Amino acid sequence: PLLYVLRNRLSLNGPKFGCGMQQCGACMVLIDGKAQYTCTMPASSAQKMRITTLEGLASPQGKLHPVQQSFLDEQAAQCGYCLNGMVIAAVSLLNSSVKLDDDAARKGMQRVLCRCGSQARVLRAIKRAANTMKK
Repeated sequence: PLLYVLRNRLSLNGPKFGCGMQQCGACMVLIDGKAQYTCTMPASSAQKMRITTLEGLASPQGKLHPVQQSFLDEQAAQCGYCLNGMVIAAVSLLNSSVKLDDDAARKGMQRVLCRCGSQARVLRAIKRAANTMKK
């Protein structure tokens, strides 16, 4: 799967192995700007596509993406295992044309499984990032 290529061949440790069944979101990356699971995706199917991992969201100068910064500012991560999926899903959501409200944010994040109970902080982080990205 693409996940193994990213982690084992390219040493990109943002995407994580979680369930291996496209259910938890720990393995998500942006493929052509949309959040996609990589745990079951054949690497060959991603040829000629733009793949962005958590590591690729920051600017070349090292400035964090507004979503990454807002997750830090709101202390949205608990254990951190699902954090990759949360950030990738949030970036995908904010890059879409969806009108952001609480329901849209919850729906945009439902592909990421998190049992830590930090969902309220995640929603605040998404709203903060959305406001930052508008400026």
